[in-house]
Amino acid sequence: MSTMSQGISAPDAATATDPHPAPGPAAEDGGALWIAGAGGVGREALDTALASGVRVAGFLDDHRAGGRVRGLPVLAPRQIPDGARYVIGIADPGVRQRLALLLAERGARPATLVHPRAVVAPETELAEGCIVLGGAYISSSVRLGPHSQVHYNATVGHDAVLGERVTVYPGGNVSGSVLLEDDATVGSNAVVLQGRTVGRGAFVGAAAVVTRDVPPHTTVIGSPARPMPGRGGGA
Repeated sequence: MSTMSQGISAPDAATATDPHPAPGPAAEDGGALWIAGAGGVGREALDTALASGVRVAGFLDDHRAGGRVRGLPVLAPRQIPDGARYVIGIADPGVRQRLALLLAERGARPATLVHPRAVVAPETELAEGCIVLGGAYISSSVRLGPHSQVHYNATVGHDAVLGERVTVYPGGNVSGSVLLEDDATVGSNAVVLQGRTVGRGAFVGAAAVVTRDVPPHTTVIGSPARPMPGRGGGA
């Protein structure tokens, strides 16, 4: 596996004994990881960080700013320390895009977070901001674009290409040589058959089986997958 970003690696023995210390003031936590989003995916990102021995400074979330989640402080995203590392633990690709731009303006740097129980095969590239949760399997010669997510127990086949802010939900199965364009989402337990393309901003519903290309901004459901009425063109 190679990463095209500021990666996250396990700490040395001195810090591994306390992977979740009480954080100090925000200005002093530039070396720790910040997680944008304090909801479900954000807390799963925290689980991944803790399993990897990565120190987490806190969460970034406008709706929960000033509080604490899982014992960690929550700041507004604009309060992130200059130069700090972050991942975005939010499923919605549009929100991910907005936050990535805001955090870049604040001088923050996206990191890449991979659970130690995930498998990432050789010659696979993970761009900056990617999150790979426990139990995921990413085969060889795969490319994940910036801020993409592969959730727990999902699989991505050989030579697949995932664009920016792509999401593969738990149990999703993306076969070999598939193209998932920017902002595409593959739902829980859905299957995308080999060589298919899922267009920009398209959504593959839970347990759907994609046998033909999915046009951009289309929601498909069922087996074989068909467009949901009122949600885009043919698939």
